[in-house]
Amino acid sequence: MPTSVQLLLQFPLLAPLQREVLESLSSRMTLRSYARRAMVMSKDVPVQELGFLVEGRLQGVDFTVDGRSVGLYFVDPGDYFGELSLVDGKAPSEFVVAAVKSTVAFLDVPVAKDLILNNPGLAQAVMTRLANRVRLVMAQRTLLSLPNPFQRLCVLLLQLPQNVHGGVTEVDQAPTHQELAIMINASRETVTRSFQLLFLNKVLEREGNVLRLIQLDALKDIAEGRVSPPKA
Repeated sequence: MPTSVQLLLQFPLLAPLQREVLESLSSRMTLRSYARRAMVMSKDVPVQELGFLVEGRLQGVDFTVDGRSVGLYFVDPGDYFGELSLVDGKAPSEFVVAAVKSTVAFLDVPVAKDLILNNPGLAQAVMTRLANRVRLVMAQRTLLSLPNPFQRLCVLLLQLPQNVHGGVTEVDQAPTHQELAIMINASRETVTRSFQLLFLNKVLEREGNVLRLIQLDALKDIAEGRVSPPKA
């Protein structure tokens, strides 16, 4: 299914492009829909595409030698993925799965590479994105070195994208317990118990899919090891 120029304007990476460029791109991109937990991009498949998430949510994952899932990052609407293959021409280094029902617009890597090489602003944006990805990977390694899963969870919660509403810091579309668990190398049950304690002690509140960080300083103190995790 082809895409429209109006659809492409919702992607921050593409929005600055001139309309004639967007019109050309719209005829070369395809839309695909995925059910929850479906494989969107596989490191085992040599097909190279740059993906743009239209709606839904994706998660980058990999697997340890003993088959355990490791969560790497999330992709939210308006964001893109597959940029490593765009740069080095190799297969993806991770799997991308649909965390919820999702729709993705794909552009073949050769077309995407030509587009970026001819638009310095896009090249700068992709380089900045890659630098941010490296920083996130380094932060993830530091997180996983922490011995306490409760502390790892608090660190991860502070790393999630945040907004401030009415003076309260919030995480919109908070990940599920399972999604968080595979990012901190813990069981879903451990994450659930940790949340119960955080709710009980009024550190967090949940309203639908929004997670409210009520006691932000307390969360930071636990994350940085200044205080012990709360007890029941």
